[in-house]
Amino acid sequence: MSVFSPIDNEFMARALRLAERGKFLAKPNPKVGCVIAKNNIVVGEGYHQRFGEAHAEVNALAMAGDKAKGATAYVTLEPCAHQGKTGPCAKALISAGVSRVVMAMRDPNPKVDGGGEALLNQAGIKTESGLMEAEARQLNPGFIKRMKTGLPWIRIKLAQSSDGRTAMANGESKWITGAAARQDVQRLRARHDAIITGRGTVMDDAPSLTVRMKDWDNPPEPKLIEHYRQPLRVVLDRNASLSIDNPFFRIDSPIWWVHSKDKNFSTHSTPILDHITVKAFNHEQFLTELLSSLAKQECNEVLIEAGAELSGAFLQAGLCDELIVYQAAKLMGSLARPLTQLPIDSMNECLDLNLIDLRQIGSDLRMTYQLKEFVE
Repeated sequence: MSVFSPIDNEFMARALRLAERGKFLAKPNPKVGCVIAKNNIVVGEGYHQRFGEAHAEVNALAMAGDKAKGATAYVTLEPCAHQGKTGPCAKALISAGVSRVVMAMRDPNPKVDGGGEALLNQAGIKTESGLMEAEARQLNPGFIKRMKTGLPWIRIKLAQSSDGRTAMANGESKWITGAAARQDVQRLRARHDAIITGRGTVMDDAPSLTVRMKDWDNPPEPKLIEHYRQPLRVVLDRNASLSIDNPFFRIDSPIWWVHSKDKNFSTHSTPILDHITVKAFNHEQFLTELLSSLAKQECNEVLIEAGAELSGAFLQAGLCDELIVYQAAKLMGSLARPLTQLPIDSMNECLDLNLIDLRQIGSDLRMTYQLKEFVE
């Protein structure tokens, strides 16, 4: 087992921070950062800035130039060994003459998994793995899960009052949380490949489910906004009862309209709209088949923004990995609607949650939970 020095830890931590910068444009590729150091001095660094463009190692090598020879490369994910939209990063490191490569974790992609390390070793480059692996895994939970299971990482976003209510009895719900929390939801949406909602939410709340970066308090740089791709909007409407005239379908952003029955949709077609038929014996199978289809479209992280019924269905089916709850400092009363529909009769049926983050957003709280059954 490798023993890493304090300077190794420092440079890997720097690579992890760099990787996070790719959270909006690198998808569906994983977020990756790289630092190249020689004689304990950084000579090059980079991250995977945009899907289809140079990977982290190539960007770091470009900065390092000739100084990469004999240097150590710190990479948050095993360098790729296959030809994709760009060339193999392992070969780029070999050509540059680095003498050592420290990896936070192996790449779970079957096209790579160990192949990059093997190429480096064959070239006489020393490799070490496992430095800050837990932190590296947190960067790309969806990519890792999709490669391991064929399903994306699922987050459910909910907003509630302090007494656990999400809407008044008549359905009124705007706004439970404050402006700061709603801005935070925009940033949460922006990191996802797809957003799922239900027919009832589309009819009752008229959501856009788009990311409006230009309206953020601190918008990203114009180049990022220009190249950003909106998440796929997915509406579950098993009986296809929504009207094509609904404002949701007039927003210029890709949509999957998901049904469970074959119908003639020739009059319901637009350039941004795909009709998806998912046939299943029960609700759990329906949701699983849908998520599998999204994974085949390279969706790593999927956000559920829906009402109590659909959110509860994902929880009941055991398909939720992470629950994000925004809690407002207000009471809505016992007649208001509950957070989720979960038909639980006894304490031993309760779903256990693992609180992994708690912070104040404006006047509201944001609580992030992982379901214990999914925690490694």
